[in-house]
Amino acid sequence: MKTHDTFKFAQTHEWASLEEDGQVWVGISNHAQEALGDVMFFQAPKLGQTVRQGEAIAAIESVKAASDIHAPISGEIIALNEVMDANPETVNENPYGTWLFKIKPGTKEDLAADFEKLMEFQQYSSNNGA
Repeated sequence: MKTHDTFKFAQTHEWASLEEDGQVWVGISNHAQEALGDVMFFQAPKLGQTVRQGEAIAAIESVKAASDIHAPISGEIIALNEVMDANPETVNENPYGTWLFKIKPGTKEDLAADFEKLMEFQQYSSNNGA
């Protein structure tokens, strides 16, 4: 997995990391986990589910709030982070090192178009005071 400097970010506070194998790892930003507070529960998307960019596909809950997790790109959910079932607070400890699920994108063209709509870390940070 790469560092947050190489991630792309959605306005809804998810990060996406395109890995060498073509899969996209998805997590939430530090800004998001700070806004949520202590995470208590993660409702993952369904394995094999086809998702569209921007679609609410999962949920995360803390002692303060609940928030939808949106797909930063379109594709198919191919893996879920099982650590989040037993230890959802892991995302508070290391938001950029804790992926929630992986998406297999459609075509390279679709992936490129989706990534074009996402922000670089510097732009995301300046927009969110991070």
